[in-house]
Amino acid sequence: MTYAIDRDPCEDSPRLGAMTLPPVAESVPRARRWFRKFLTPYQPTCSVDDCVLLLSELVTNAVVHGTSDAPWLVRVEWFRAGTSLRVEVHNPGLPESVRLRCPDANDAHGRGLLLVDSVADSWHAGPSRFGGTAVTFEMTNAWPSP
Repeated sequence: MTYAIDRDPCEDSPRLGAMTLPPVAESVPRARRWFRKFLTPYQPTCSVDDCVLLLSELVTNAVVHGTSDAPWLVRVEWFRAGTSLRVEVHNPGLPESVRLRCPDANDAHGRGLLLVDSVADSWHAGPSRFGGTAVTFEMTNAWPSP
């Protein structure tokens, strides 16, 4: 795992931090732990627990659904955009395969994006600027207006 913290985010460079993770199940708790550690000092007014939960769902999906013939990593970046927090999770999967599912009560999987959809203020899936897929969630009013 590698990570970067951007200590002085500004309008021209709003990224707060980033991490890259191997596409293995152990990366999910590691992403949760480090994201919480890196986000908390910025003192967002939104629930850090909610953000960690949503990150966990998206990293899990990236690990499970990312595919590539070459070695690859899951990339996570988080940004301050005005008063909003935007979190992006990138993997080499196909953007068109990201969709909300309606799992049956007995289905063991398929609820991650439903959870993201219900907790985040907005979310989006599409092509990643790194190639593959990016799934993003946003928490509006994560910080007070300047």
